[in-house]
Amino acid sequence: MLSDKEIVCPNNLLNVAHEKKGVVAGIVNAGKPLPMLSVMDAVNEELIIPIFIGDKDEIQKCAENLKFDISKFEIIHEPVENNTAKVAAKLASENKIRIIVKGHIHTDVLMKEVLKREYNLLSKTRLSHIWHMTLDKEDKPLIITDGALNVMPNVKTKMHILKNVINFSNRIGNERPKVAILSATEEVLDSVQSSLDAKEITELAKKENLNADVFGPLAFDNSISKKSAAIKGIKNAVAGQADVLLVPSVEAGNGLVKMMIYFMGACAAGVVIGGKVPVVITSRSDEAAARLASMAAAVVALD
Repeated sequence: MLSDKEIVCPNNLLNVAHEKKGVVAGIVNAGKPLPMLSVMDAVNEELIIPIFIGDKDEIQKCAENLKFDISKFEIIHEPVENNTAKVAAKLASENKIRIIVKGHIHTDVLMKEVLKREYNLLSKTRLSHIWHMTLDKEDKPLIITDGALNVMPNVKTKMHILKNVINFSNRIGNERPKVAILSATEEVLDSVQSSLDAKEITELAKKENLNADVFGPLAFDNSISKKSAAIKGIKNAVAGQADVLLVPSVEAGNGLVKMMIYFMGACAAGVVIGGKVPVVITSRSDEAAARLASMAAAVVALD
């Protein structure tokens, strides 16, 4: 059942990212093969100018093994893994880097530093994570949010997530995204909290006149399948043709994304948005193509 399809970075995301060439990016705890390989790919695509943070000897050795000439790039020697996050957050606060890219470091360690108020990296919008999902180079994306950062968001947090993903969708050329507020049902049931939340979010989105078609609750099938929506008699601008799935919990989002990766060979470009600098927090097991796509998504997310 597992897919053996090669994961490929989508051209649509790269094309938009290419409009903002040469963005300075801090690579947090660099010096491991996969992070360095994806950085090399991003440099070759002229997307980023890396500043490597980590053990200098390991970084140089890894680059040599990959035949990656990093002689013209800055290396900040910090041999203690957890301290590399502090270095990156400080550089971002001083506007010396515009993107933070997770290397060989735990996500919670990195994000703990980013969230510290002393660095002033937060904005009025709460941070959230988006997955830009594609199957081939020319595929139209399906965006899933939030499947990595906000664990069990309430309605207030989901509104922040919604506004962040609308903003990102606009940046990739979707001027009015269709957003499905996902639940296990398309009916509003007192016993299913996510359906109640979805109804409230739909009403708030309409009241605030957000630049998107927003509707919920919708189940997964009638969010993405016109046939399913028609059979169930669901008629609105989102049903069966959602561009974005706003999930009820991190488990739902994480499960959807991982199933698409492992069963379908999807490319998952993941980035934290809503702050002053986008943060790439891909898994240490992610393929290089997904890491490249994630850096492209981060470049796109920049103001």
